[in-house]
Amino acid sequence: MSQINRQILLASRPKGEVTPENFRLVETALAPLTDGQVRVRNHFLSLDPYMRGRMNDSKSYAASQPLDAVMIGGTVGEVVESRNDHFKVGDKVVGMGGWQEFQTVDATQRGVLQKVDTTHIPLSAYLGAVGMPGVTAWYGLVKIINPKAGETVVVSAASGAVGSAVGQLAKARGARAVGIAGGADKCAYVVNELGFDACIDYKQHGDVKALSTALKAACPDGIDGYFENVGGYILDAVLLRANAFSRVAMCGMISGYDGQPIPMAAPQLILVNRMKVEGFIVSEHMEVWPEALKELGGLVAAGKLKYRETVAQGLQSAPEAFMGLLKGRNFGKQLVKLVG
Repeated sequence: MSQINRQILLASRPKGEVTPENFRLVETALAPLTDGQVRVRNHFLSLDPYMRGRMNDSKSYAASQPLDAVMIGGTVGEVVESRNDHFKVGDKVVGMGGWQEFQTVDATQRGVLQKVDTTHIPLSAYLGAVGMPGVTAWYGLVKIINPKAGETVVVSAASGAVGSAVGQLAKARGARAVGIAGGADKCAYVVNELGFDACIDYKQHGDVKALSTALKAACPDGIDGYFENVGGYILDAVLLRANAFSRVAMCGMISGYDGQPIPMAAPQLILVNRMKVEGFIVSEHMEVWPEALKELGGLVAAGKLKYRETVAQGLQSAPEAFMGLLKGRNFGKQLVKLVG
């Protein structure tokens, strides 16, 4: 086993768009384990839009990513060394290992590592459909939108790790699912592979009026639920088509992650339509994770919840892959493979 750990640190805070200079790759020696500790060789790193907000030194729902520290991130991997009775060498685990090849944790702290079963579910899926993105989709759809059979649910970033699960879970509950995604290939995947009823290419409808017209055609009975990942003019267009007593799950606002304001054109529609608009952070709802993961895991194992992954190779590729994620260059869940 290598005695060197390669890590990517946050070197500086972005001013606007993220650049490669905001990161620094370092090598550190692995220290011997102490009692209770576990060492994990990370196999996959999850890249997620929330990381952009953490890079800022500003008030948010979570503490800022410290400078000169390993970038935060979810990981799955294999225990390679253990001085803890609950974890054995070879165990597959999921945790928040960060942007590094090895993580060393005090596994006596509850919840820092979770064992996972890869018999019927691939290890990487625990960072996507059967991980935080899947539970995020499940919570926003089930607990906030709560669609009834026959209702119409719209989701932005529909081909991504969260959005793709939202639509499939909505279909499983008898609702119509309409996606919004960027590009003909992504829209074709959303309809033909994931089973959405329709998908609108926002790149072909670049303003509120055009997108609202497209939504009217795709949602002739209006919109009852909206799962928000993007913000900006897409949200404005959805509000124009929303039904009375519709529900909006506010999950992400990727259009504003570089720090620019995201004004709303007609917020009065929230009042006119008596809409419920609720923001949520999935890590604040750990009580639902077992229920959500049971459904998600069963669907993935049975082949009934489809997902797609974009995999960058090697730790050194993480910054470029992350910048691509923020530009929508990924297709499905963005991962970094950390083992050969």
